[in-house]
Amino acid sequence: MNRLKALFISGFMTLLSITLFFSLWQLLQTNNFVWFGSLLAALVPLAFFIRLFVSPLARTGSLWWLPVAGILGAILALTSTMVMMLSLFVGTVMPLIYLFWYSTFEARDSSTLATGKTLTPFNLIDIDGHTWTSRDLSQQPALWLFYRGNWCPFCMAQIREIAASYRELSARGVKIYLISPQPEENTYTLAKQFDVPMTFLTDLNNEAARRLGILAENGLPTGLQVLGYDSDVPMPTVFITDANGRLIYSDLTSNYRLRPEPEDFMKALDDAGLTQT
Repeated sequence: MNRLKALFISGFMTLLSITLFFSLWQLLQTNNFVWFGSLLAALVPLAFFIRLFVSPLARTGSLWWLPVAGILGAILALTSTMVMMLSLFVGTVMPLIYLFWYSTFEARDSSTLATGKTLTPFNLIDIDGHTWTSRDLSQQPALWLFYRGNWCPFCMAQIREIAASYRELSARGVKIYLISPQPEENTYTLAKQFDVPMTFLTDLNNEAARRLGILAENGLPTGLQVLGYDSDVPMPTVFITDANGRLIYSDLTSNYRLRPEPEDFMKALDDAGLTQT
């Protein structure tokens, strides 16, 4: 299933780009207004994705308006069955598949990261190449974020939110661990963007994600492998442990477009008695 999703998202982006430029070319060559329909149908979802990469979001709403572009495009192309069908497929059918199939995860096993459990042992590597055990890292309260990689705009937005909340988390004595299987040079590049002492760690071969039951095999969009990313990625996951390595909060989102709010972390810490000092 993940392999199909990886092919879908890469194919969707490619199809949007091809439709946009082909429709624009046809519009300029023929002056036939029907091509404005397919141009609009491709432009709106493509603009949404570009917006994500230019200014990442940690979460989105229902995005009900996204498939509407295809319907509007089809209306504009009523005099051409071919362009009308193209508009509906690119601007409505594909966005609906993205929203209700691609964006969601299958049922996730929450037992390993259930609140109250002791964190399962695993190893991680820091940007200096040193190996750390989860036991070593959980000697004080800690927030752990497993993110997919620099290529994921939702992950980048979530990291920025956590960085912005660093002082409040630090005042509660909480360490921040940001974990990904991506190449170490990518992690190093990302770490340099933040002037706060968060700890960036590498999950070599996704061993930690596998032990925690949060691994999405073949979850990387098709084609990104050429940039050095592993085909397997963690499902976006956040959890908090206390000074004894016991889980006091976990978020196993069922939709990669919906990440927890920083306020959720603070409430969990307050409920556990980890207030600001």
